Amino acid sequence: MYFPGVEAFLAIVRTESISKAAELLHLSQATVSYRLKTLEQEMGGLLVERRKGASKIRLTPKGENFFSIAERWDALWRETQILQASGSQLSLAISAAESISHFVLPPVYGMLNQHTPPIRLQIRTQHTQEAFDSIERREMDVAFVVREIVSPSVTVKPFFSEEMVLLRLAVPGRQAGDTVEMGELAAEHEVFINWNREFQFRHDQWWDPLCPSRVHLDTAGLIATFLKDARQWTIVPASIGAHMMRIGDFVLQKLSAPVPPRICYKVTHKFPNQALHDTLRILDNYLQDIFGIQ
Repeated sequence: MYFPGVEAFLAIVRTESISKAAELLHLSQATVSYRLKTLEQEMGGLLVERRKGASKIRLTPKGENFFSIAERWDALWRETQILQASGSQLSLAISAAESISHFVLPPVYGMLNQHTPPIRLQIRTQHTQEAFDSIERREMDVAFVVREIVSPSVTVKPFFSEEMVLLRLAVPGRQAGDTVEMGELAAEHEVFINWNREFQFRHDQWWDPLCPSRVHLDTAGLIATFLKDARQWTIVPASIGAHMMRIGDFVLQKLSAPVPPRICYKVTHKFPNQALHDTLRILDNYLQDIFGIQ
């Protein structure tokens, strides 16, 4: 990919003008136009419409589709420059589901951050499908996700399993560790988060899916915002339950029927870059130390 053309294209899009893009890049308009034309020849079609007298440029459909690709190329190029400047410095790009990144991985992050020699860390929060795509495209080095997706180019291994617990407000007579019957929990008072397919399947066996909760969340970070009534309840992984106990007046209890544990998975490319060998080995050692699983 002709990077000077990518740089010129992004500058044109962001300034909406070839002349302003030239000022931004400290180049002549002729140079910017030449770089754009060279990129368009490589891409096999126009990316930017040229209209005489128009105050702002417009992208062609091909240009609109290329824009997100160009942004990724730009980010990768800049990371490459940083890597070249830092010589043999270790680096690791981690993608993780929000609930894993915030409540499971902090001890791992702490160890990586304190490692000697230093490791340059990039941490990105992504949903499972986004994480798999990032590994397949080699944009990220390792991902931690909450479900498996079959892909011929990635390796998926479980690295952590935790029980699911009942979380409620602490009120008189409500004891931590007590077992609660499913029938005692009204569906309309649930603060619901769909942790995975297995959880959803068992959940719908216990509570009528046609009588759903008023509150559905896709992030554990909002639980404390909505769990305000003594009648309300939610089912969460133990790591999140422990966090909620630390920040608020909550109690953790058990459910009378077995709830499938939440399994967290580590995802890597089947053929990782050789330069990542040492960093991934360091990561695996820390995972072994903390979770006992490689």
